[in-house]
Amino acid sequence: MSTALHGRVALVAGATRGAGRGIAVELGAAGATVYCTGRTTAEHRSDYDRPETIEETAELVSRAGGTGIAVRVDHLVPGEVRELVERIDAERGRLDVLVNDIGGEHLMYWHKPVWEQPLDKGLLRLRLGIDTHMITSHFALPLMIRRPGGLVVELTDGTAEVAERFYRGAEGAFYDLAKSAAHRFARAQAEELAPHGGTAVSLTPGWLRSEMMLDHFGVTEQNWRDAIETVPHFAISETPRYVGRAVAALAADPEVARWNGKSLSSGELAKVYGFTDLDGSRPDAWPYITEVEWAGRPADVTGYR
Repeated sequence: MSTALHGRVALVAGATRGAGRGIAVELGAAGATVYCTGRTTAEHRSDYDRPETIEETAELVSRAGGTGIAVRVDHLVPGEVRELVERIDAERGRLDVLVNDIGGEHLMYWHKPVWEQPLDKGLLRLRLGIDTHMITSHFALPLMIRRPGGLVVELTDGTAEVAERFYRGAEGAFYDLAKSAAHRFARAQAEELAPHGGTAVSLTPGWLRSEMMLDHFGVTEQNWRDAIETVPHFAISETPRYVGRAVAALAADPEVARWNGKSLSSGELAKVYGFTDLDGSRPDAWPYITEVEWAGRPADVTGYR
C-alpha cells in the first residue's frame, strides 16, 4: 500500500464495476478517500441487471488502504449530482480527482447500422456517455478549482488517434460518437481548468477483462486465458486495475499538468510511470489492436505485452 494520495479526495462516477471499480480500488491503494457512485446497490439493481454493487466497490477501496464511500447517484439527474457534490464539500471540503466513467455498455447492438439500432436506446447511450459526464463536471469542478492541482479523467475506449483513424463499426454509430466525445470534452475541460491549476485528460484502457467481458467469454479472472483458444487476440487483455494504476499514477504526479488535454492509454502510461498489471506484465493494447488485430494479422502479443 502507498500513501501517495493520503488526504486526497476522489469521486469515481460509475464505480460499480469494470474500469470504474479498478480505478477506485487503485486510488484507495494509494491512500485516497474515494466516493464510489453508481445506481446498483445491495437493495437495488439498475437496468444493467448485474450483481456488482457500489458497496462492494467501497469495501474493496477500504480494504486496499483507502476510505471507500458508496453513494447511489443517477448521474443523469442533476439534482442528485448536486447533492453528491454538496455532501463531498460538507464532509471533506475538497475534491482532488474526478473520474467520469459512465457509459451504458449494456446498450450495445453489434454490427448494426444506425437505422437498424433502436433509436430510443441509441439516444440513451449518448445521454449516458455524454450528458452524465457534463452534468457531473458542471457540479464537481467548482469544488475542485478551490485549490490548484485537481485532475479530471474522462474514461473512453480508444485513443484520440484511433477515433480519428477508425470508425468503430462493430459497436455502431452511437457507441462511436459517445466514445469520441470524451476526447473533446477532456480537451474543453483542459482549457478551462488550466487557469485554475487543474488538468484534464482522456484515458482509455485496452481490451478490458471486466466482469461483463469475462462473463461473455464464460471465464473468470483465474482462468481467463482459456478464452484465447476461441478468441486469440484476447491474449492482449488487461485487468481493470491496470487502468486504475494509470489514474493513481497521474493523480500522484506533481507534474501532471504536462498531460493537460492529452489523450492517453493505460499501456502508454505504464511505460512512463513503471507500473504493471496484476500479473506483472505491461500490455500495450492499442498499438496491438490497430497493428495486429484490425490489420488481420495472426494473434501474437510479442513486443506488445
